[in-house]
Amino acid sequence: MRIIQTNAAPAAIGPYSQGFISGNLVFTSGQIPLSSGSGDVVGAAVPEQTEQVIKNLKAVLEAAGSSLEKVIKTTCFLVDMNDFAAFNEVYARHFTGKPARSTVAVRQLPKNVLVEIEAVAEI
Repeated sequence: MRIIQTNAAPAAIGPYSQGFISGNLVFTSGQIPLSSGSGDVVGAAVPEQTEQVIKNLKAVLEAAGSSLEKVIKTTCFLVDMNDFAAFNEVYARHFTGKPARSTVAVRQLPKNVLVEIEAVAEI
């Protein structure tokens, strides 16, 4: 097993790693729309935040020797299910392999962001 850490994605904001490799799989921690440089929230609306989340997720996956194309499962968290269509539009452009997915509404996310995504991918 090996911990994944990359400066191309924001540092973990708690006692956890950006990702973890076990066997031929990488498990990412949930990514939120933070800038890897400043740590500031990127975007005020779901489309912009989703783009940043996927950018961060891609960086963690690539640091592990994987990619968005090798994702087999995502878990997605939205603060408001009324944003589902806008979220789905951005998500569909990046996850063309159509991995298995769960999407749930939550009351609140860290730093009051609107979206978070975690993934499991092959290496």
